[in-house]
Amino acid sequence: MCRLWNRLPVRCRRRLRLGLVLVGCAGLVLLIWAGWTLTVRYADRIYAPEELEEVPSYRVAIVFGAGYWNGHPSTMLRDRLDAAITLYRAGKVERLLFSGDNRFVDYNEPAVMLDYALEHGVPRGAIVLDYAGRRTYDTCYRARAIFRVDEAILVTQRYHLPRAIYLCTAMGLQTVGYVADSPQAPSYVPYIVREVPALWRSWLDLHIVHPVPVLGEPLPIFED
Repeated sequence: MCRLWNRLPVRCRRRLRLGLVLVGCAGLVLLIWAGWTLTVRYADRIYAPEELEEVPSYRVAIVFGAGYWNGHPSTMLRDRLDAAITLYRAGKVERLLFSGDNRFVDYNEPAVMLDYALEHGVPRGAIVLDYAGRRTYDTCYRARAIFRVDEAILVTQRYHLPRAIYLCTAMGLQTVGYVADSPQAPSYVPYIVREVPALWRSWLDLHIVHPVPVLGEPLPIFED
């Protein structure tokens, strides 16, 4: 490798060094931005369960899907649903928007979320289902475009909340986050690591790619 490098013209070596420096600087900037966004940027808009009284009252809570098995919510999804039900019982929200994946006939996250909420005493009229929330970007996009939501409490795990708030805010929603963590939850370390590239992809989606999720006729949650 050293011999190959030494055979290159001096001008080429200088350009390669400059390119490597620029790539390194860009990577460092991306890491710093991601770290700041995921830890500091939205810290004052995220509320833990013990801060329930301080959570502002918004009309809608958006609950993000997180998988299920044999008709039962995963541990992460159950924690999200329990947190959303707590908000509803505390009078912090009027409606719960359950957003999940239903692209396959035999996989229906919103239906499982609905069954769980009904079993725990939430009235059917307080629940709205979004069957095309395949990822966080889609859920935020559809909340604004289809369900005409302009403010919401986002309910998910702490590691996920900064990216969710980032996306929904960029799409015109006024949002805060409510943490849905529990001692019984699995380790979040792999998910925390995944949030860095997921946040970079979110930036690309918002500013470069502009993907359009599954849409349809508007279904406003509130007529007013």
